[in-house]
Amino acid sequence: MVLTLTDLLTDQGYQVESATDGQEGLDRALQEDFDIIVLDVMLPRKDGFEVCRTLRRRGVHMPILMLTARGQVADKVSGLKLGADDYLAKPFEPAELTARIEALLRRASAPREGKPEATFRFGPVTVDFRRTEVRRNGKLVEMSAREFELLTYFVQHQDATISREQLLQQVWGYEASTLTRTVDAHLWMLRQKLEEDPQNPRYFLTVRGLGYKFLSKPE
Repeated sequence: MVLTLTDLLTDQGYQVESATDGQEGLDRALQEDFDIIVLDVMLPRKDGFEVCRTLRRRGVHMPILMLTARGQVADKVSGLKLGADDYLAKPFEPAELTARIEALLRRASAPREGKPEATFRFGPVTVDFRRTEVRRNGKLVEMSAREFELLTYFVQHQDATISREQLLQQVWGYEASTLTRTVDAHLWMLRQKLEEDPQNPRYFLTVRGLGYKFLSKPE
C-alpha cells in the first residue's frame, strides 16, 4: 500500500515521504514539517491510534487522514476521538483519497471565519473560544480540533437547520458530492461529550431529511 499510494500521489504532483512503521512515522512527523499525514491504523511497532494521540499531545496540528478497516466503526470513532480530521475505510477508490486530501489541504490553508467573542454558554456547557476550551459542569472536556470547529460552526448558526452538505463544505472543505459519514460521526461525538442524554439530545438535533440544528435554549 505504501508503494501504491506513493506512486498515486506522486503522479498527482505531491511530494511524498513515507514510513513503513508507526514509530518511524511518528519520529518523522515530530521532526519534519508536512502539509498532511495519511495514517493507517494497522502499523507495526506503534499503531496509528498511538501515533495520532502522541502527535496531538505534542502540539502537532497538521491534518490527519486515517485509513481504517472496512466497516470498523470503533476504529473510526477512536481515530476521531484522538484528533484525526477524517477517516477513509479500506478498500477505497484512488479518486476518493485524493479528493479527501485536497479538501483537507484547502481547509487547512483557508482563512478562518471569525469566532464568537469570549465565551458562550448553553445548559451546563461553557465554550471559551479564545482558549479553545470546552467545560461541562466546570470540568474540562477533551475535544479534537475538528470537533471544536464543528461546535463553533453550530454556535455561529444556532437555531438554523444546516444540511450535511453545508457542514462538509464549511467545516471540512469538501465538495457537496463527497460521500462520507464523518459529519454523523463527529456529531455523535459531540452528543456523547456534551449532552446529558446522548440518545435523546436536547441541543444537537437531527432534522430528518434536512440536516441538523443546534438549539442553545431548548423549549
